[in-house]
Amino acid sequence: MKVITSIDEAIGLVGAELGVSDWLVVDQDRIDDFGTTTLDRQWIHVDVEKAEKESPYGATIAHGFLTLSLIPGMSKANYRVEKAKMGINYGLNKVRFLSPVKAGSRIRLHSALVDAAKVDESTVNLTVRHTVEIDGVDKPAAVADLIARFVF
Repeated sequence: MKVITSIDEAIGLVGAELGVSDWLVVDQDRIDDFGTTTLDRQWIHVDVEKAEKESPYGATIAHGFLTLSLIPGMSKANYRVEKAKMGINYGLNKVRFLSPVKAGSRIRLHSALVDAAKVDESTVNLTVRHTVEIDGVDKPAAVADLIARFVF
């Protein structure tokens, strides 16, 4: 896990691997809860019997946005920014969903700092490439370049 304590330190870490999280199981309950919360209860996510019979994956799969939404929490194991007055989600540059996350799969997160852009004397935008890996699957579930703004 990397700890970033200043803008200059962040700039010096561009290109560095920040860390790898522990494994997290994406179970059917989590998928169902996400579907209810987001009003996306498409059968490929929530109908276990139909998905086993009709889905090309042979099981229900997590919503792509569920996978994406797990990144901020999982990234806390990979890096943290200390001494900042505040941090906010500034947006995403690129997101790709490359492999489905079947219900019951284990995922983990790799994080690498791809850019640290100084906004002003006290503010920096960190662009972190997050790669969501699925246990036993060669291709990642998702790759997302997330931008977080920190004010020191």
